[in-house]
Amino acid sequence: MRIDMPALPSFVINRLEENGFECFAVGGCVRDCLIGRKVNDWDFTTNATPEEIQSCFSDFTTIDVGAEYGTICVVIDSESFEITTYRTDGEYADSRHPDSVVFSKNLFDDLSRRDFTINALAFNEKSGIVDIFDGLTDLEYGVIRCVGEPDVRFSEDALRIMRALRFASTFGYSIEAKTSKSILENKDNLNAVASERIIKELGKLLVGSHADFILRRYKEVIATIIPEVSVMFNFDQKSPHHNKDLWRHTVSAIKHTPQDEVMRTAMLLHDIGKPMTVSTDVNGRSHFYNHPKLSAAMANTILRRLKYPTAFINTVLILIEYHDDRLTPYSPCVKSYLRKLGEENMRMLLSIQRADILAQSLYEREDKISTLDAVCAEFERVINSDECYSLSTLAINGKDIIHLGVSSGENIGKVLDKCLDKVISGELSNNHDELISFAKNMIKSLEGMR
Repeated sequence: MRIDMPALPSFVINRLEENGFECFAVGGCVRDCLIGRKVNDWDFTTNATPEEIQSCFSDFTTIDVGAEYGTICVVIDSESFEITTYRTDGEYADSRHPDSVVFSKNLFDDLSRRDFTINALAFNEKSGIVDIFDGLTDLEYGVIRCVGEPDVRFSEDALRIMRALRFASTFGYSIEAKTSKSILENKDNLNAVASERIIKELGKLLVGSHADFILRRYKEVIATIIPEVSVMFNFDQKSPHHNKDLWRHTVSAIKHTPQDEVMRTAMLLHDIGKPMTVSTDVNGRSHFYNHPKLSAAMANTILRRLKYPTAFINTVLILIEYHDDRLTPYSPCVKSYLRKLGEENMRMLLSIQRADILAQSLYEREDKISTLDAVCAEFERVINSDECYSLSTLAINGKDIIHLGVSSGENIGKVLDKCLDKVISGELSNNHDELISFAKNMIKSLEGMR
């Protein structure tokens, strides 16, 4: 089996071979080539030591990114390539890095330390595919299987648990039984992994095309990362609008959400406050008043604890807070939400509202979707017609109000906000003279209140 390798990766291998060393492309780049995915990074393994790698590429920029672990980065035509010496690893006391490494001259040693069989494939033009652990068969049948003993692999680096789930979600692969059992048994090891590493894998898992299956099958792993989600497991919503427990509804909503990390993270947490807001009426039907507000507050705590970026958090919170609002397909309503959220956030809100409806029962679904379709149509009409829904599109601005004699920034804001209210409601047109006339009368009333 051959791989059509681009010129620069081939150059890296040829340069080391010309100097008497072995070199192979290894890991994800080989896997992705074989399954027809775009390769973003080419990584290499070699029997050359870090010093010998630097000597072979002395006419290029080389960066010591981890020489103690055998890794040198070589920059060729502005592209970076990591080349790592064959090695065996010692103990992993920090569940991330080996306490020591021993450089080897044997490719088998290096492939033996890798996480999964599909990532333990190596290739060069002379040898073709080197497949010691039957990774090609696992690729053919779509299987995630640890190299060697799963308990050992996951004790070395618990993040491999999340990587297994991420690969299964992204590729739609199954997880081999022994590997799956070990994932569940070793899930608590994730508590020793830095949040920044976990959320990177969690984000990729969530946007995978098979995220719904993984979230259902390995919900206890997700609860290790976000303990708060466990209250959703088997939680009966007792409503005609819902035919699934709360976790299954959440997972179904994620499935129907576009493969965007912000939106899918919002859907993961959009109903997390429901169990704490539940009330039951005389007919045995549950209600969850103000659950979006509590869900947003809980999401804020969770996402900050996991160290997500502030801008990411703020967008997720907006989507959660407004996810249950029932918009009407009338211009003032749509413009009012556009004013509060902005075009991008409102577009995402409409998408997650559709996903939320599709994850519910068939009860009133047709009417809900019909209304949402009408809201979406009005949203697009407003956007495409350049109608006024924000201060930036209002026909007057702060300078106009200052020219009318108002110096207080607070009062300038009050006048402009009121003008925008009137335009959005349709009581005033977005006309400069008409708005100036209204502003003058409002200023008089403000002066009379002094």
